[in-house]
Amino acid sequence: MAGNSFGTLFRVTTFGESHGAAIGAVIDGVPPRLPLDEAPIQAALDRRRPGQSRFTTQRREPDRVRILSGVFEGRTTGSPIALEIENTDQRSKDYDEIRDKFRPGHADYTYWVKYGIRDHRGGGRSSARETACRVAAGAVATLVLGPAITIRGALIQLGPHRIERARWDWAEIGRNPFFCPDPVAAADWADWLDGVRKAGSSAGAVIELVADGVPAGLGAPVYDKLDGDLARALMTINAVKGVEIGEGFAAAALSGEDNADEMRIGADGRPVFLANHAGGILGGISTGQPIVARFAVKPTSSILTPRRTIDIHGRETEIVTKGRHDPCVGIRAVPVGEAMMACVLADHLLRQRALAGSVPDGP
Repeated sequence: MAGNSFGTLFRVTTFGESHGAAIGAVIDGVPPRLPLDEAPIQAALDRRRPGQSRFTTQRREPDRVRILSGVFEGRTTGSPIALEIENTDQRSKDYDEIRDKFRPGHADYTYWVKYGIRDHRGGGRSSARETACRVAAGAVATLVLGPAITIRGALIQLGPHRIERARWDWAEIGRNPFFCPDPVAAADWADWLDGVRKAGSSAGAVIELVADGVPAGLGAPVYDKLDGDLARALMTINAVKGVEIGEGFAAAALSGEDNADEMRIGADGRPVFLANHAGGILGGISTGQPIVARFAVKPTSSILTPRRTIDIHGRETEIVTKGRHDPCVGIRAVPVGEAMMACVLADHLLRQRALAGSVPDGP
């Protein structure tokens, strides 16, 4: 099975299955002599950890991370950093009834068609459990980016219900279980998602990511565009079905005058943009403005409502997916999206540093 790695200079390979002994990541390309221990990685994992509210899966995984290599006396050595997260709360028997059935909306059928075998225990490699590895790698990527670059994510839509942007407050993100910047919307969502959960159904979501402090010049034409790599990274997250940068699809309804990010010279003699419809990226290269991206997550496919399907023997049947599942997997996708953005930016930052000295300084 190929396709378990991403990145060029900052390169991440993840391993493990949902109900295997452990999951983890190997991160190559981290510069030497950077301070690193488990604490910042654990803090990132704790934000994604399951079982923290009634709105996420009740699988009780502590997600304790262990650094296996690449760090000596509290500093990175420049060699690959291996991270391990033990699985401790698997209930594989929950999936015994569906071992031969394909769950609609899941990767069961496509994995079986491609490989002739599938791990029915929670989806195996296709499980969202794998995203813990990305969050761990994202914590290391944040170290590479340094304190000048900050990445924050927020849930801006739950099912058909959107936030009111006039009430946006980043401080609210940590005060509710939805990573929601709108306290009024978060209260409304709690009641609504309770109904969805009790009905045995699920809901989708839209997450917005904002990266501040990104320098101008990251990314490259034509096939190494920063927004292209970012979109690809976000699309690899489980259940993601759409990505947009800046205005995204809304730009199609704007006029050329409205969509143009006009420019002036600031008091310090440097360029100043009067708008950011492009989401901080033009021609695949960062402008120095905040990078803004959004991604849409489909409703969790594991639901208690009976659905029609087939099995591996070609027989028509019905299926009910039992076990412990998120009524909205988009909630815990917020820290995953932040991590993927961090990995992409760290990769492009290292690539830009490798290029430094061969091109003149910008304006």
